[in-house]
Amino acid sequence: MAVTIDYSLCKGAECAECVNNCPMEVFEIEGDKVVVARPDDCTYCGVCEDVCPTGAVKVEPE
Repeated sequence: MAVTIDYSLCKGAECAECVNNCPMEVFEIEGDKVVVARPDDCTYCGVCEDVCPTGAVKVEPE
């Protein structure tokens, strides 16, 4: 499994719902972008995908 961000859809720091809601703190804001900073900590719970208003965050098989 992998967590990916479609940067053409992501609003970055302006939104940050994934950063604020991830129970494992996998995401961070770098500049004005959201990045998957700690992918190994991800439990693939799907919260990030559920809270992303633009559908930019996906939890998918690799």
